[in-house]
Amino acid sequence: MFLVTLFVKLFYQPLFNLLVAIYNGLAFVMPQKVDMGIAVVLFTIAFRLLWLPISLASDRSEREKREIAEKVAEIKKQFVRDPIGERKAIKALFRSKPGPVAASAFDLIFQILVALMLYRMFSTGLEGADFHLLYKFIPQPKEPFNLVFLGKYDLSQPSIFLNFLQSLFLFLAEVLSAISSPFPLTRRDLSTIFFLPVLSFFFFMFMPAGKKLFIISTLGFSIIMMLAKLIIFLYHDLGKKLRNFALNKAQAKT
Repeated sequence: MFLVTLFVKLFYQPLFNLLVAIYNGLAFVMPQKVDMGIAVVLFTIAFRLLWLPISLASDRSEREKREIAEKVAEIKKQFVRDPIGERKAIKALFRSKPGPVAASAFDLIFQILVALMLYRMFSTGLEGADFHLLYKFIPQPKEPFNLVFLGKYDLSQPSIFLNFLQSLFLFLAEVLSAISSPFPLTRRDLSTIFFLPVLSFFFFMFMPAGKKLFIISTLGFSIIMMLAKLIIFLYHDLGKKLRNFALNKAQAKT
């Protein structure tokens, strides 16, 4: 009970109020066209911007995890006939690199909290069950929220189309992640690219569409960020090659 109260007060309530505030703002600007789906997209962008420093730290942690995996492989080769020495060396390695392990645990806990938040919001919260959690400066809704996104998709009910779109965005994000990774592609990476979207489709099939829209918006934000990083990398790489080409040409003339 204490953990539930803590979850509501510190995590769920502030974000629930943020989503309602965004919806109210949209209702003021465009009263005839507002729906909760548009509010969810804007909410996701705001959420990801707030979370951007953690995401950047997570990228660095991912590189460290790759390096640890490579060192573990080296240790196994080195201690191929000494399993006790192998275990000691691996434990010493993990003790010397606590950051990636802690980051993985934190990321898992955070993903669970987000899943619980979204499920509660779109299954009961936005339909009125959590209106008592609105802060005093947030106006109490005088009529039900419009939970039908673009006039087609009820965010409180499952949607096969949004489920498919979520899996497609996940596939694109995994492909871009593999392309932009400085590490060589492994069989595990390939299996993740193809099987994770399929597993995601079946796992989220019966969940509220609002949760899927949040994930689609999150993946869309991630895809844009990865494309921007890839373009910047290619731009600098091309500039470096052009400078080297000009330098070599100048040296050839002399």
